[in-house]
This record gives sequence, structure tokens and C-alpha cells, in this order.
Amino acid sequence: MLKSRKEPGDVIIGLEVHVQLNKLNSKLFCGCSPKYHDAEPNTHTCPVCLGLPGALPVLNEGAVVDAVKVALALNCKIEERTLFYRKNYYYLDLPKGFQISQYDYPIAIDGKISVNGTGGGERHIRIRRVHIEEDPARLVHKGPIECSRYSLIDYNRSGVALIEVVTEPDLRSPKEAREFLNVLRNILEYLDVFDESLEGALRVDANISLAGGTRTEVKNISSYRGVEKALLFEIVRQKNLVRRGIKITQETRHYDEKRGVTISLRTKEEEQDYRYFPEPDLVPLGVCNRIDDIRESLPELPDTKRQRFVQQYGISEYHAKVLTSELRLSNFFETVASEIDPILSATWIADVLKGELNYRGLGISAFPPKHMIQILQILRGKNITEKSAVQVIRTILDRGGEPADIIKQKGLIKVEESTIAKAVAEAIKENPAAVQDCRNGKNEALHFLMGQVMKKTHGRADPNIVNKLLKEKLQCT
Repeated sequence: MLKSRKEPGDVIIGLEVHVQLNKLNSKLFCGCSPKYHDAEPNTHTCPVCLGLPGALPVLNEGAVVDAVKVALALNCKIEERTLFYRKNYYYLDLPKGFQISQYDYPIAIDGKISVNGTGGGERHIRIRRVHIEEDPARLVHKGPIECSRYSLIDYNRSGVALIEVVTEPDLRSPKEAREFLNVLRNILEYLDVFDESLEGALRVDANISLAGGTRTEVKNISSYRGVEKALLFEIVRQKNLVRRGIKITQETRHYDEKRGVTISLRTKEEEQDYRYFPEPDLVPLGVCNRIDDIRESLPELPDTKRQRFVQQYGISEYHAKVLTSELRLSNFFETVASEIDPILSATWIADVLKGELNYRGLGISAFPPKHMIQILQILRGKNITEKSAVQVIRTILDRGGEPADIIKQKGLIKVEESTIAKAVAEAIKENPAAVQDCRNGKNEALHFLMGQVMKKTHGRADPNIVNKLLKEKLQCT
């Protein structure tokens, strides 16, 4: 629950998230391809997206369908009537001198999604609106933006379909903002409406203030980590100004990712500055007669899949949440769980493999599911230890290879009990002080001796057998 009364210094954050619908075959109002990312600059253009006189926009139906899908997935109310407007402002990336967007008749309003709150527990973040608009061109600055000698303009991006998801100012920390973006990205990935790996696929404007203070806007942050860092910087900057008795200016700021700072761009515009008026070349749009069909076409979404994983596979809520945090990860789990005990699969994928991938900055596509199945089959057959299984996973991620070959090359097959017994006898003989401590009831000493045995067997001894033999030999519990 949000606090009804904010304390001085409380952080207030609202986000405007721009998502490119880059899986469509054409831009929002013309037939140009939005798949421009590997193309030469200014090669995906036409009179419509260049804003030439007399060119008329034709609305891409697929963009409307995708926007309604997103709005339904965000628990929004779809508006009966929606309208496009001209948002007037002059900037180099807008060849027409205005952007076709939506204003007081967006496609959807009043949604919400749940995130993990900074202080623990679940928080509901309200979605104020979802609307459709066209992407402006891309500016490339020579050097830092505030001292750039010139800028280049690439119109390939001009006119690509965007949806903008606007939250209420419900977020209370940079970490919570990043969590919100992770949840939103996951929903968009499940809906298959955008490819997040493409440059500029998701960009964020963040409005931030301290309770009772003036709001600033940090524009065009292009990475999840960048959002968290930009907000952290801006909070510290605003708190320092307040401490020194300097008034915070309502303004738009740019985030420089390389230097990790925000820079003043211009004073913040108000709605009236944009002189919105209805786009005369596009008729009002009603989508209510399509909502049921679109709703039925929605795929299984993360929350539904999480509940199914718990019920169908009997795994913990935590593991279900981790495994459904990415569509490809959830598919990976279901492939492995079709061959191996689901609880064992969930434990190894969520607790071990995911951690190893994160450590290396890799995605789940870097590890074939057949390798996970083979490793868990060998582990379940008690032919390798858990420590050896981790070693196999690390080797595949670092150098590649097949699990069976790695186990053979590294000699990771479990040692026989007779070999363990010999190592136990040696560890007891070499560590009389630990043996005495163990007999006096010190568990740490038993763990130390177990470590010595594992060291002698190069981690290939079954820990349960080592524990049993040590206790028998030392007659301790």
C-alpha cells in the first residue's frame, strides 16, 4: 500500500515508457519497414515518414491490435473512442514540425501491474494511460550533447509505431522503477510485440521529485540499468540542492550514460505548449468490437504461468517466479521438466544455472536444454556429485562441450566408497586437533574434516557417505 501522506524527502517517481512495436512489417502510418537497425541511414523513408507536403498517413491496423494486447495485459480499460492529435513542437527529429500522437482520447486508461516493493511485499503500480504515437527520427550527437559541434539525423526511425505506457507517480525508489520495467518487459516479451535486443526498442522518460518539491524529467534513458542510475543521480542532485537552500528548477534533463550524470536540456514544457489539435487526416477510431477477439488471442501471461507452474509441477512460489521472469527461461524449464523431475529441474535451473548465466552476462540461449537434461540424468544416477555438476555447467558456459565428454576429461565420476574410506582415514590421522574437537561436539571440526576428505578426492566423493564414515570413525553425532 502507498502511504497516504508523504514525508519530507520521500522520493516520487513516475515513468513514461516508450516501446517500439518493431515486430510489425511496416511503420505506423506508411509502408516503410521498421527493421532499419542494420541499414544505412535514411534508407527506410518515404514522403509520409519524411513529412513531405501532401503525404497522407494511413493507420497500421496491426499497431492498434498490438496496443490493445498490451493494454489488456496491463489490466487497462479500453476506451470506446480513440483519437489521434498533432502534438506541435519544433525539433530536428520531427520533419513535419509535429508528432502524431494521442492526447485526451488514448487507447486505454486505468491499468495496474504488481511489483516487488523496495521495503518488501507486493506493490500495485497504477497505469494512467496507454497510447499510440509515431517515433521521431534519431539524432546522433558528435561528443557530449551539451558541447556537441553538430548532430546527424537518421530518419529511418521516423514513423515507427510506438506505444507509450504512462504510470501514476507511485514508484518510491530507483530499484522499484527498475523492477517495474523488468515486469513490463517480461509482459511485452510474452506478448511478442517487440524485440528488446534492438537499439531503441524501449526508452524511458522519468519524472522525479522529492515530496513537496519541484519535478524534473529525465528523457530518453535507453537501458534498465541506466534508469536506476539516472534516478539515483537525480535524487542525490535534488537533495543536495535542497540542503544548500537552492530552488529546484522544473526542467527536462538528459542522462549521459557514459558519465552517469544528468544534464539540463531545457525548461519543462506544459501541455498547452504543445498546442494539441485533432489530426485532420485520421478519423476517430473505435476498437470495442474487436476487444473480445483480441483478448482471446492473448498468450498465457507471466502471472498465469507462474500459478500454473506451482500447481502443475509442485515447485515453490519463488522458483516459479524466477522461471517465469523470462519467456525463454520458462520454455527452457518446461523442456527439461518433461524429462527430469520438475522440482529437481527447477532447483538447478533457478538456483544454479541462472546464477552462472547472470555472472557471465549471458541469456538462457547460451545453454542448450539437452545439456541440462543430460547433466541432471547423470546426477540423478548418482554418477557425479553436485559439485561436479556445477563444474560441468561452468565448463560448458566458458568453453563449450558435451557433458559426458567434460565428465570424462576432468575425471568427475564419483569415487568408490573404498576410496572415500581411505581418504577419511588419512584426514583423521593428519588432523588430531580437529578430531578431538569433533569428539567434543564441535560441528565446525566435522565440517573441516569433511572438507579435507573432499579435497583429497577432488570433490568427487558423495558428501553423505563422507559424513557417515567420519561419524562412524569418530563416534560422534
